[in-house]
Amino acid sequence: MNISRRNLLSVSAAAVAVGALSACSSERGGGTSPAPTGTTGGGGAAGALIGIAMPTKSLERWNRDGAHLVELLEKAGYKTSLQYADNKQDQQNNQVQNMINDGAKVLVIASIDGTALGPVLTAAASAGVKVIAYDRLINGSKDVDYYATFDNYKVGQLQGQFILDNADKYKGADGTINLEPFAGSPDDNNAKFFFSGAWDLVGPEVASGKFAVPSGKAPKTNEEWTTIGIQAWKSETAQSEMENRLNSFYAGKKVNIVLSPNDSLALGIEQALDGAGYKVGTDWPLVTGQDADLANVKAILDGKQSMTVWKDTRKLGEQVATMVDQLIKGETVSVNDEKTYDNGVKVVPTYLVEPEVVTKDNVQSALVDSGFYKASDLGL
Repeated sequence: MNISRRNLLSVSAAAVAVGALSACSSERGGGTSPAPTGTTGGGGAAGALIGIAMPTKSLERWNRDGAHLVELLEKAGYKTSLQYADNKQDQQNNQVQNMINDGAKVLVIASIDGTALGPVLTAAASAGVKVIAYDRLINGSKDVDYYATFDNYKVGQLQGQFILDNADKYKGADGTINLEPFAGSPDDNNAKFFFSGAWDLVGPEVASGKFAVPSGKAPKTNEEWTTIGIQAWKSETAQSEMENRLNSFYAGKKVNIVLSPNDSLALGIEQALDGAGYKVGTDWPLVTGQDADLANVKAILDGKQSMTVWKDTRKLGEQVATMVDQLIKGETVSVNDEKTYDNGVKVVPTYLVEPEVVTKDNVQSALVDSGFYKASDLGL
């Protein structure tokens, strides 16, 4: 049976940050010496070094997140070391260790595998370095001081509710509604929250027979979400998986709804649909997403994606920058949840930010008017 939200959140976590600074995302990588791709910021706030470990540059959102944190922290007078680990956990561990060796005072870590950082975090604690888990909870370690993220269960709920609210518009000519669900990377702690939030709403409709899943790839419980997980959130893997499902299970049928947990997977799914001859305005299915990546917002405007859940990562970065500043200055660190987010060893004090749904109808008001994108970026 499906696990409830309370039970789900007591196992580990996903939570969010709202902050007080304002700046727009730029895209640059970097770090302080000895990192070969480094940039060094100003010397205020005692010139303290802040280490920022991001999982990969292959997804647009992590480029935005990293660049925005560097911008905010350097503006506040800190030095920064921003490193991307190519989705390789050993590489991320080495990068974090190097940041500790270089004298970082605070580490901001968006983990690749939330269970694999224990030894390097022990080294951080021994050196007096504070650790903020960024967007993804770090599990199994007592040496995580704070957590800042979005309410990732709610992300899934927003996707699932959008499907329920719009399903009848996509019903086949014979009255059937064929659904194909996808889940995120099995090593990403947040992926189970995205899926569970959606499946707690959509799963009962599958069980009742309102939604059919011709591929059979419909987990019977939330705990089985990894059986449909797409490793490393790769668009090309999602495309291949969708192509296989269409070729194997859709002779004489049409898919009507695709539950995609994020925009990267949605791009691959949409490419598979294109290749299979689906057409916008005739038989194109409902496709969900998350992150408001530029290509996907364009796809929304073109009718190839129905929605995305926008997590304004500027707000997350702003809150984390505030938390860093509070740590360095010895002030009370702002959190809004000190009970829910258990990493298996401790309840990690957390700050949460709310996500929101973006569709074709509110791209202008949500993304352009807020300054997240320029109208010209989107062809508006």
